[in-house]
Amino acid sequence: MIHLPDWLARQAALRPNHPALIGAEATYTFAELDRWAGAVAVRLGQSVPPGSRVALLARNRLAYAAVVHAAPRAGVTLVLLNTRLTAAELAFQVRDSGPALLIVEDELMATAREAAGETPIITLEELAAPAEASPPPAPPIDLNAPHTIIYTSGTTGRPKGAILTAGNHWWNAIGSMLNLGLRDDDRWLAVLPLFHVGGLSILLRGVIYGIPVILHERFDPALVRRDLAAQRVTIVSLVAVMLQRLLAVDPAPFPPHLRCVLLGGGPAPLALLEQCAARGIPVTQTYGMTEAASQAATLAPAEALQRLGSAGKPLLPVELRIVTPAGHDAAPGEVGEICLRGPTISPGYVGRPPRQPDEWLPTGDLGYLDGEGYLYVVDRRSDLIIAGGENIYPAEVEAALLSHPAVAEAGVVGVPDPEWGQRPVAAVVVRQPVTSEELIAHCRARLAGYKVPRAIVFVDELPRTAAGKLRRHTLQRMLERINE
Repeated sequence: MIHLPDWLARQAALRPNHPALIGAEATYTFAELDRWAGAVAVRLGQSVPPGSRVALLARNRLAYAAVVHAAPRAGVTLVLLNTRLTAAELAFQVRDSGPALLIVEDELMATAREAAGETPIITLEELAAPAEASPPPAPPIDLNAPHTIIYTSGTTGRPKGAILTAGNHWWNAIGSMLNLGLRDDDRWLAVLPLFHVGGLSILLRGVIYGIPVILHERFDPALVRRDLAAQRVTIVSLVAVMLQRLLAVDPAPFPPHLRCVLLGGGPAPLALLEQCAARGIPVTQTYGMTEAASQAATLAPAEALQRLGSAGKPLLPVELRIVTPAGHDAAPGEVGEICLRGPTISPGYVGRPPRQPDEWLPTGDLGYLDGEGYLYVVDRRSDLIIAGGENIYPAEVEAALLSHPAVAEAGVVGVPDPEWGQRPVAAVVVRQPVTSEELIAHCRARLAGYKVPRAIVFVDELPRTAAGKLRRHTLQRMLERINE
């Protein structure tokens, strides 16, 4: 068992007056954020016993950070819930994870009540009220203890709760720092949702590194463009669609102090990378996933403009191998499945047997290593759709379509989209008359908006193998032709 001093408490002792968290409505120093987190931890301890799980449903708010930093002090594991999900989708995750308490932003209360079942609810505003007294000292952080649970869709479309320990987050932060470097003037802009591992990791790196985090409530390209200069941002994390919109705001050069645009959420279009290279924008591509606590491989900033299309080399704590279908290590340039191992990798999923520490994690993603060991991601998964950095699994959308009485069969694929990277499109076989508008409305009532098919095509039959399995690539080619 390995313990470290509480990250935030240590920064509060080292640099109490240094800005830690900057939002539109307030700025908190490390000392102020430490005091706030301590007060939240006391209230959590009064609400649930140590060892409990506590779910959090909120958008990007300064109070979100206070809860994240308070959870280890109260001995609870945070279950981070996606605010874009429907009540039905959230209800499954609440039942599956079994939290003792649900923390909810006021404006999301109606959805939360529908999803909570018997789980008690407290508002984020009540829990994160200003501190009235000095909180007790923060206990050490147990690196082996579960820290967060983040749900990620499995290949069957049924979400799985990936358990991430404090050690997973710690080693990912250290690996990222060893790759990107750390400067006294670093300031990290967070526009990704905090309920995603990419957004959460920024909050944790801020207190581990001792640097300010500038938090935006949502992605507004004009506001991001302004704050890159006004807040002297040196690092920003984006997905491809965000970067595309940012480039369109203003043709002027990015400020010289911006040293890294960390780009994740799926393979970036080469045209986008070339456009950034032409404008001298330091895009650093990264490959990662929830189960890896964010980054697994990242291009070094010095090589950002020289190796377009590469996700770089694995972070120091991570081992990465490419495995062929026959189970052998792939040769340089040979495509195979990306497998990961190391202290950043999740020990397992909620309700499933734990993974052994020396066990390789097969990601289901395809890629290859070049002769110098640089990773190139070919496809996130053979059937995965990535729209604006959001993962969409066809099986989940197909299940929603099949729940309509008129639908006999359904197949969903992603077709290219110049703005979002991909968009979901469905082909259906019906047993009675129904319109595409009716089916889209049916899906919208059951799925988050980004998962709803953008178009539905009616067909007489779906392409299948002799065993009845859907030929997804055949269907994709057919629907791409229709949507051209």
